[in-house]
Amino acid sequence: MRQPIYTSILKNKKQGKKLFAVLIDPDKFESTDIISLCESEKVDFIMVGGSIITNGSFEHCIQSIKKQTKIPIIIFPGNNLQINKSADAILLLSLISGRNADMLIGNHVLAAPKLKSSNLEILPTGYMIIESGKQTTALYMSNTNPIPYDKDDIAMATAMAGEMLGQKLIYLDAGSGALNCVSETMIHKVSVNIKLPLIVGGGINSPEKAVIACKAGADMIVVGNAIEKEKKLIKSISKAIHTFKTQ
Repeated sequence: MRQPIYTSILKNKKQGKKLFAVLIDPDKFESTDIISLCESEKVDFIMVGGSIITNGSFEHCIQSIKKQTKIPIIIFPGNNLQINKSADAILLLSLISGRNADMLIGNHVLAAPKLKSSNLEILPTGYMIIESGKQTTALYMSNTNPIPYDKDDIAMATAMAGEMLGQKLIYLDAGSGALNCVSETMIHKVSVNIKLPLIVGGGINSPEKAVIACKAGADMIVVGNAIEKEKKLIKSISKAIHTFKTQ
């Protein structure tokens, strides 16, 4: 029997091992080739979700993935409708970087009964959108302002508050297709001031950028948009993350 996902994340953090998650947008999921690559390159988690899903493909995407791999599937929900009991876990995102009450607690209230009756492992996550040089879909749909790219202290204090409020993960996200990744200095500032596992995503489109984030203190790297454009990146980024040695 597989150990709980959060237990696995904590165990790897304690051992200094970095994790790699591939994010799949159901609207863009057309081939299982990407899942074969995730399997062969030992991707740790597959995240499924998007800020908006237009063609009813959420269920089909998850079922297709489950038929091909035993890699744990984590829902990365764009709204309270993106819940599916066939997945293994869900990031229960609280957008602590913004001031939109629906994204802080409102959508969670609507989703709570359905989540309670599911078998999903709930992963309470303090979600922080970071300015990335462009208006991302997540930013637009959440109707919030991002944390400025160069305001490391604000990011640090926000992450600390999320930890004190009981979140179990902190996620710094520059957004899908970001022009700029979350900065190395911001990742470091956050990581050294919290004890929680730190997830970083958005704009990471090369193994070099993944290594920079790992070196700065990220415990899990999430890549989505870049892999949609070039599936072969899964191999090089996975190797870079999994061979990274914590100093």
